[in-house]
Amino acid sequence: MDFKTGGQQVILRLVEAYGFSTRQMLCDHLGVSKSTLATRFMRDIFPAEWVIQCALETNASLKWLVSGVGPIFENGLSDLLTIPKSKLIDGKLHSCGYTLFDKSLFNEDFISPKVLIDNNSTYIIEAHFSAINDGLWLVSIDGNESLREITRLPSERIKIETGSRNFEASINDIVFKGKVKISINTVF
Repeated sequence: MDFKTGGQQVILRLVEAYGFSTRQMLCDHLGVSKSTLATRFMRDIFPAEWVIQCALETNASLKWLVSGVGPIFENGLSDLLTIPKSKLIDGKLHSCGYTLFDKSLFNEDFISPKVLIDNNSTYIIEAHFSAINDGLWLVSIDGNESLREITRLPSERIKIETGSRNFEASINDIVFKGKVKISINTVF
């Protein structure tokens, strides 16, 4: 293996492994200047330390990061579970990489977990569900995503609560994205 070249493709794979949409997001995450990344990209310099950091933070396959061969994530070989993470900003979800959790923290109830950050709280939601029942949900109302407390009512109706603003709607008027299973409050 030649670790003196191949930097361009590796940097593109780093962006993909983190779930970023731009190289600038990678710069921000790694704490490097745009010119540092641009130099490595243009000169095709292999970023070994960034590859190692990415593998540790995302559980991405080292083989895939280095060569592009094989699956991106090999969760079956690790005690870590890589869960996609999004941030809720002004009614829109923004992908912001992945979060690693020890698999022992999750039981078989989770099929499609997602991490959601909203203000100073982190939520783990289950995006796979077969029924709408009472609880805190990530919903989309007219294209705006938000967390709402849902109470199921008779006749396919639901009560939607957000602090002092409550209203009723048909269950079919709301797009349900996932139910909050775990809430983690953080203090800065």
